[in-house]
Amino acid sequence: MSFFERLQHETAAQRAGLLDAPVIRDALQGRVTLVQYRAFLGQAFHHVRHTVPLLMACGARLPARHEHLRRAVAEYIEEEIGHEEWILDDIVACGGEREVARASAPGHEAEMMVAFARDWIAHANPVGFFGMVHVLEGTSVALATSAAERIATTLQLPPAAFSYLNSHGSLDQEHVRFFADLMETLDDEADRAAVIHVARVMYRLYGDLFRALPVADQALAA
Repeated sequence: MSFFERLQHETAAQRAGLLDAPVIRDALQGRVTLVQYRAFLGQAFHHVRHTVPLLMACGARLPARHEHLRRAVAEYIEEEIGHEEWILDDIVACGGEREVARASAPGHEAEMMVAFARDWIAHANPVGFFGMVHVLEGTSVALATSAAERIATTLQLPPAAFSYLNSHGSLDQEHVRFFADLMETLDDEADRAAVIHVARVMYRLYGDLFRALPVADQALAA
């Protein structure tokens, strides 16, 4: 079993817990509301805006033996920079206000995701951050394109409202292949354990973000 296969196997329960979040079921069953979609975009903005700073912090703390990982981090930064602005574009296309969304406070769940990743980079093992990369990219591939199609059909929103989801559904398929190859270069068990641990926790925290969003009945009432 390759390490990437081991990573998928040892985080399967946590991944299933995330995918069982009510709002994800609503989206895939065509029951999503505009309130739910805008709430998702708002919280996505609050963790995505930290992606590049976290990548930069990870790259800075990687030891010399992981120079190849640092080069990979540089590629990730080039790919990810500015994606939070795509989310704001989508919010505007959904009838929201860019600066209101930018100035809004993050939910507790988004704050915890960022804080946990930052703590592992600074005080534990920066290689563990790749566990967060695995969760976010893997979830995008599993959900983004199909969710965007269902939401667009249900809410009759224009393509301009889905730049974030549509780009990540296709873009992250290439990233996952790149990530799988990168993980096979990890030959230290402490590094591997760090990636698995962070992925397990991040699946839980990211799932909490989805579980904190309004479910369909609440959103319709709103």
